[in-house]
Order: sequence, then C-alpha cells, then structure tokens
Amino acid sequence: MSSDFEGYEQDFAVLTAEITSKITRVPRLPPDEKKQMVANVEKQLEEAKELLEQMDLEVREIPPQSRGMYSNRMRSYKQEMGKLETDFKRSRIAYSDEVRNELLGDDGNSSENQLIKLREERAHLLDNTERLERSSRRLEAGYQIAVETEQIGQEMLENLSHDREKIQRARDRLRETDANLGKSSRVLTGMLRRS
Repeated sequence: MSSDFEGYEQDFAVLTAEITSKITRVPRLPPDEKKQMVANVEKQLEEAKELLEQMDLEVREIPPQSRGMYSNRMRSYKQEMGKLETDFKRSRIAYSDEVRNELLGDDGNSSENQLIKLREERAHLLDNTERLERSSRRLEAGYQIAVETEQIGQEMLENLSHDREKIQRARDRLRETDANLGKSSRVLTGMLRRS
C-alpha cells in the first residue's frame, strides 16, 4: 500500500520538477516553441492532477493510525500543485503579452521592452520565491515525519518495557511455583515414608 503511494510520490516529484523547469522557460522561447511548450505543460499538469488523485485514493486505504503522516504529505503536494498552476498562469500572461505586442505590430519601444523585461524578472523572482517556499514546506514535512517516527519509536519502547515487566513477573511466578512444587514433593515423600 505505502509502496504504491511512494511510487506515485516519486513520479509526482519528477513531473513537478519538469513542469517547473518548463514554466520558467516559457517567456523566453520563440513563439512557435512557446505554443508547443504551453500545450506540453498543460498536459503534464493534468498528469500531475491524476497522480494526486491516485495518491489520495491510496491514503484513504491506509489504516487510520498511520494515515496522519500521509495526509500531511498530501496537503503539501496539493499546495505545491496550486503553486505550479499559479506559476503557469503567470508565465502564460507574460507569453500572451508578447503575442499581443507581436499582433499589434509593436515597434519595440524601449519602455515596452523594459516593461517586458521587468515582468520576466519579476516572474523569475516569484519562481525562485515559490521554489524556496516549496523547499521549506518539504523540510517542514520531513521534520514532521521525523517527529512522528520518534513518537512511534517511543511508544514501541514503552510497550516493550511493559512486556519485559510482564515476562519478568511471569518468570518470578514460575520460580515460586517450582519452589512450592519442590516443597510439596518433599512433604508427600515424607508422608509416604511414615505410612
């Protein structure tokens, strides 16, 4: 069960990395390549959504006591998906501005070019900020998993300690019973000799 989830997780990570890479390249590509890249990214976003749905189904099948860790990871992945869609919209806006300028026969005014460059730089800075936020969320999720794992380990150690105490008490009772049986055997032997 969790191995299926982890497989989907790896596929999702690879796919989102590819999408992020393509989104950052969209504004800088020539018009023909841009159209193809936009269509490609749309297709990959759909694939990523399908992977999230599969992961969500897997999480629902996990026993409730183990589900919390996976639910946290799913929340993080859904947020990441939302950020990717937002980034894609931003890159398409930059792309559509350039197409509009081409259609309107923009003569390449320096102020318009500067505005485009500023938009590209802003989009690039936003991308970097988003990546940092995603990395922070992943680190936070990893920390949560470590804390949960530590709690589970602590519970297991406590259970083992209780089990050890039970085994020790049972061993002590067995020794007492053995000693009592020995006494009983001697008393019976003595009674048999007297009679």
